[in-house]
Amino acid sequence: MFQRAGGVKVARWPTLGSRLRAEAQAASSRLGRLRAEAYAEEVARLVGINHVVLEVDDLDDALSFYGRVFELEFRGRLRGMAFLDMGDQFLVLAEGRSQPPDGSRHFGLVVDDRDEVRRGLEEAGVEILPGRGLDFRDPWGNHVQVVQYSDIQFSKAPPVLRGMGLEELGKSESALRELREKGLE
Repeated sequence: MFQRAGGVKVARWPTLGSRLRAEAQAASSRLGRLRAEAYAEEVARLVGINHVVLEVDDLDDALSFYGRVFELEFRGRLRGMAFLDMGDQFLVLAEGRSQPPDGSRHFGLVVDDRDEVRRGLEEAGVEILPGRGLDFRDPWGNHVQVVQYSDIQFSKAPPVLRGMGLEELGKSESALRELREKGLE
C-alpha cells in the first residue's frame, strides 16, 4: 500500500475521497521533488515516539493528578523529573512549565478503557474540552487527547502487551481495515 513519490516512500490513502486523495498525492509528489533537490543522500525514517515530556509546575502534584486518572507504572525519578512507563515507551513529567496553556497543540495518550478515563476526569473535576473525542487540559495547561487502543491503528507488539498484562486487547474492525489497507496487519 506504499508508493514512491520523488524518492520518498509515501502511503496511499484509499479511504479519502478522490479530490482529497488527488490533493494528498500532489502534495506528496511536491515533497518528493523538494526532498530530492534538498538531500543528496537518503535520510533516516521515523519509526515511532520513544517518549514525550510534559512540563508541570509541581512534580508531586502532577504525579497525584495523573495517578487519579491513569494507572501509573513508575520507572524512576531524577531531580525535577518523573518517568512513567507505558510498555516500550514512556512519559516524562518535568518541573518548570515555561509557556502558556496549550491551545490546539496536543498529544494523544492511548488507553485500554477511555470511558474509565472519562469517569476519572469527571471525579477529579477536570473540564473535558468540547469535541467528539476525549480531550482535557491538565492543571498546568497541557492539552491531552485520550484515544481507545481498539479504535486506532497504533499497535503494540504482542510481547509488549503481554508484559503490560494487556494481551487481551484487540482492534475494532475499522482499525483492522486501516491497518490492512496499509499492509500492516
